[in-house]
Amino acid sequence: MIFGTFVGSLADKYGRKRASVTYCITYVLSCMTKHSPEYKVLMLGRILGGIATSLLFSAFESWLVAEHFKRGFDAQWLSLTFSKAVFLGNGLVAIVSGLVANLLADTLSLGPVSPFDAASCVLGLGMVIIMYTWSENYGDVSENKSLLDQFRGAASTIASDEKIALLGAIQSLFEGSMYTFVFLWTPALSPNDEEIPHGFIFATFMLSSMIGSSLASRLLARSSLRAEVYMQVVFLVSAGTLLSPVLINFLTTSSGEKGGSISLPGKLQLFSFCVFEVCVGIFWPSIMKLRSQYVPEESRSTILNFFRIPVNIFVCVVLYNVNAFPITIMFGMCSIFLFMASVLQNRLMVAGGKQSALEVSRNWFSESAVDPEAEPLNI
Repeated sequence: MIFGTFVGSLADKYGRKRASVTYCITYVLSCMTKHSPEYKVLMLGRILGGIATSLLFSAFESWLVAEHFKRGFDAQWLSLTFSKAVFLGNGLVAIVSGLVANLLADTLSLGPVSPFDAASCVLGLGMVIIMYTWSENYGDVSENKSLLDQFRGAASTIASDEKIALLGAIQSLFEGSMYTFVFLWTPALSPNDEEIPHGFIFATFMLSSMIGSSLASRLLARSSLRAEVYMQVVFLVSAGTLLSPVLINFLTTSSGEKGGSISLPGKLQLFSFCVFEVCVGIFWPSIMKLRSQYVPEESRSTILNFFRIPVNIFVCVVLYNVNAFPITIMFGMCSIFLFMASVLQNRLMVAGGKQSALEVSRNWFSESAVDPEAEPLNI
């Protein structure tokens, strides 16, 4: 939240390609710290990891959007790229990475640090590809603008544009709930210390996310269906799935017996969690598409990092108080946040619709000024 926001915002000023290379270097250094038994060195590694994560979630997307439009590609292709990135990267590659990590650490008995060494090799390869195949692009190229001025400009843009503020709030509510789910799904499925196949369940979640991203590519390909519209349904379904632990706990009685395999209520919760992961798969490419529409190019990386500040605060507060409240309260809170995201998404749809109408009007008036015989305006 602190270091990552500061470093990630430099991408707009000094270049997104340079920031992406910095991500690779920073995360390699973070991986190297895992070899040390010293707490201070490990803590330094977590700081480096936080910086790298911030760059991962801002610099790459900012570079892609800028390069896409600089080359004159169709805006609709961007949606397809985002969908493939989620399907292949967040889904398929995540599963393969988990299998490789398990192979290195357990099957080949190379130890728990070996997956980090493998990650360093992949990062090194990625850095070489970036350095020799990417061109550089920037956000705000003003050399006299300080980092503080960048922050002020980004904050002013968010405060003055309702659509950007709504988008930031929606992202924070959904991602905060999603990261809370990541910490809570294991105790939710094994409240009595049942033996559950964690690796298999994780792979199932990733497969569900891939199904969601595949659905998103089909939804985004339809020009008649706006992301602002169908995302309202996605958030409502997400709210329902994370409410399932509350309802199941209320409607069923636990036997209290320790151990054993996953129970019937656990299986029902697992199904609802898989549906939630489908919603996650739809969310990522759709929110990327919306950000490409509404977030201005000159301060894209800075604003994307601003969006992540409330997410990080939210997750820190939840983790700090995770033992203070029953797990059903935590899931109920996430469900409420997702319902709020749906309400805000409806507001974004209305605000975005007004913007579209204004753009049509402006285009017509500009054409009429050049051509008095232009077709009548229909809105």
